[in-house]
Amino acid sequence: MKKSVYWLLAVVITLVLSIYQRMTGPTYPKKVTVELNGEQYKLKLPRSGVQQDEIVTLKGIPSDTEAQLHYRRYPSGDDYTTVDFTWKDSTCQAMLPVQPVAGKLQYYITVDGKNYPTDEPLVIRFRNDVPAGILVPHILLMFASMLFAVYTFLLVITRKAYKKWLWITVGTLFVGGFILGPLVQHVAFGPWWAGFPYGTDLTDNKTLLSFLFFMAALATLKWKYNKWVVCLAVLFMIAIFSIPHSAYGSEYDYTTQQLKN
Repeated sequence: MKKSVYWLLAVVITLVLSIYQRMTGPTYPKKVTVELNGEQYKLKLPRSGVQQDEIVTLKGIPSDTEAQLHYRRYPSGDDYTTVDFTWKDSTCQAMLPVQPVAGKLQYYITVDGKNYPTDEPLVIRFRNDVPAGILVPHILLMFASMLFAVYTFLLVITRKAYKKWLWITVGTLFVGGFILGPLVQHVAFGPWWAGFPYGTDLTDNKTLLSFLFFMAALATLKWKYNKWVVCLAVLFMIAIFSIPHSAYGSEYDYTTQQLKN
């Protein structure tokens, strides 16, 4: 099999995993379908905001539709605050007030007397805006580490030389996850590291676990069964990186008025 085919397979697998992780994460906009007079309108409700009031828009709905936004601090026992959606610049919109860094609001909308989402309210978390010069290289390197890991796996199972690509995988994972990752975390929320042993941030913890598996693969390079350790490291990486991104991250405690990890 030609290496170009290996790369194609690696790219496809990495893209599928990345899209799945992104779309199932707690910061990805929630897609909601609203039905009015027999017509369906697909809306996207935000679940991540920067340090400014977050605009919730109901794009495409008829101008005579009555809608309300209900929100409260999360977690808290506060009563919901209700505001009406209004039309501005030909768009039906309402505001979620900005919260402290890592502060969250729980909210839902009412359209024509029906509540959405129909299962449970949404939670939106606020953060500092991360410059593209930091965020983009971090995302690209994490994407690259997954790509190189999958490519290494394909080389291993087809009995091709793989050690160079194992080193490249570890290098990109280290720079993306342990240099740029903490920098993104610091700019967005304050702490440099919110995983073990300081916190429960799932993104930090799964990056750490994956890196330890790959370090074990490097440490056993001269062992005749090293290929099985490499396969285990890659499969473990695929498994944990399929877990939704940004779960169990930093959260502002409204009781103590402090950030907790």
